[in-house]
Amino acid sequence: MRSEMVLLLGALALAACDRQSDPAPQPANAANAVAPAAEAGPEDTGSLDISSRGKPMPDAVFEAPDGSKITLAKFRGTPVLVNLWATWCTPCVKEMPTLDALAQRTAGKLAVLTVSQDEKGGALVDPWFAKKNFARLEAYLDPDHALGDHFETGMLPTTILYDAQGKEVWRVIGGMNWDGPRANTLLAETLG
Repeated sequence: MRSEMVLLLGALALAACDRQSDPAPQPANAANAVAPAAEAGPEDTGSLDISSRGKPMPDAVFEAPDGSKITLAKFRGTPVLVNLWATWCTPCVKEMPTLDALAQRTAGKLAVLTVSQDEKGGALVDPWFAKKNFARLEAYLDPDHALGDHFETGMLPTTILYDAQGKEVWRVIGGMNWDGPRANTLLAETLG
């Protein structure tokens, strides 16, 4: 029984951060904290889910980097990869550099949106982004979880791909190396 519980807890820790429970308190310098393993890049531990294939983009309102309120409809006409993440989520933090590399590699062919689910919004996320100095990623915010709650996964990171017509292709629940072969294979159908 004890070994089964240890295996279950280990599997959950590898898969993703549980959004349904309260996050651990963030240390005062959380905006500057990075897990030591982050430099190594994430492993492909995320689960592929195609059960919502063909569903339209939600009309939930979230915040653009310039502070304006937007919906995903603004990006219709080009494929969109929506990544829901938080600064306190270790798998989320680990995959951010690979999302930035993906955004650089697919510029003009794929919009990569990283939408923070941190409840403190820009007060926490903006300094975190400034320190990371990403080449292409921008900080989109969803502190009220209007967009995040729509997907009903209860886990972070959750990443959803929409085609140019605004229809869901698939979602990955959990961490992913977005600069690796598995991600390239998953994106090939949509990006051609």
